[in-house]
Amino acid sequence: MLGSVASLSYYGYGGPKCFNVTMSKFHDNTVGVMMGGCWRGRKHGGVGNKGKMVNFGVKCSSNSNGIGIEDFIGGDLLKLDLGKWLSDVEEHKALAIYSPHEGGYEGRYLSRLRRQGYYFLDLSARGLGDPETTLTKVYPVCPPHIGKQPIARWYFPPEVDYRLQALPPKAKGLVVWIIEAKVLSKAELQFLALLPTLRPNVRVIAECGNWRKFMWKPLKEIAGLTASED
Repeated sequence: MLGSVASLSYYGYGGPKCFNVTMSKFHDNTVGVMMGGCWRGRKHGGVGNKGKMVNFGVKCSSNSNGIGIEDFIGGDLLKLDLGKWLSDVEEHKALAIYSPHEGGYEGRYLSRLRRQGYYFLDLSARGLGDPETTLTKVYPVCPPHIGKQPIARWYFPPEVDYRLQALPPKAKGLVVWIIEAKVLSKAELQFLALLPTLRPNVRVIAECGNWRKFMWKPLKEIAGLTASED
């Protein structure tokens, strides 16, 4: 296992790149592996086994690139930012989030909102159509006729209003969670940023891209409705 990790790190094919692999020879029959400050030894038995053994020391250390131990044991578990996350959701009401490419981080923040009493409407920006029409108005849908059926038109209720009416009495509100929001235009993002103003019990979370670590910004700032603080 250690050899495969070291070889992957050496060639740059997915192994942890901050591993500093050091090798030293001992006149002992023990191979020790130090990972995260803990020694794990393995005895090599056998009669006449007097060859020199190699000790691999594997250490994780931070460097100028900002790589630290949190990148290897779950950086999201070390970031105590859930309180700020909840306060920003209540303050700005519409947030643009950026999660790592490997995924999984956003579920931790979603679960915390669910514990607060929010219900969720999960939508994909691809195929959403006009957000204002789909979310707040009765909108038509034309099913495919495949050349054998007459062209029909079905009407669906507003996605947001329909679910707001179906919320339990003790629900805190509705969170509209939109994935792949990076494909939306600036005008569409502006409407999503203003949706909590039109529907006070609605919160909007839009996945607008990816970043090395989970981060978020007010959606109004991303949509150009307010000046950026940076």
